[in-house]
Amino acid sequence: MSTKTNGARFLDGLGVPYRLLEYEVDPEDLTATSVARKIGMPAEQVFKTLLTTAGPNDYFFAVIPGDAELDFKKLARSANVRKAEMVSLKDVQPLTGYIRGGVTVFGAKKAYPVFVDETVELFGEISVSAGTRGTQIVLSPLDYILAAKATVTDLTKSVQPEEHAR
Repeated sequence: MSTKTNGARFLDGLGVPYRLLEYEVDPEDLTATSVARKIGMPAEQVFKTLLTTAGPNDYFFAVIPGDAELDFKKLARSANVRKAEMVSLKDVQPLTGYIRGGVTVFGAKKAYPVFVDETVELFGEISVSAGTRGTQIVLSPLDYILAAKATVTDLTKSVQPEEHAR
């Protein structure tokens, strides 16, 4: 049995059903698309958790599909701030308690506001980091939204048709 992560303990405390999936970590490739491949889920169902900021002491999580790119303008609009940007990598662990590749909103050091991309509602289940590299939590989108107290909104850049062509 795998060790319970902070994220899993947080969900246990709320009585939220989930399952844990473990995968082999490649420190050179921490991308959500790589994780998705390893756990056998489509990248658009494996959500990555990004810590963003609107300035000193103004932080929020943006949770988007693994194959998508965050649109900072849309995030700023949703968060009601002038502009949003990524938090520098060195600040992620002190602010969340988690390392890159293992960030989750569940059990983070502080309960920052959570914004999740609206595509979350398209799936029967989604996967997010469990709070450590190598472990994902799989749960229903509704359970995620409620447990994270997330605001569902449009957060991703539109893919141009020519970029999408195979």
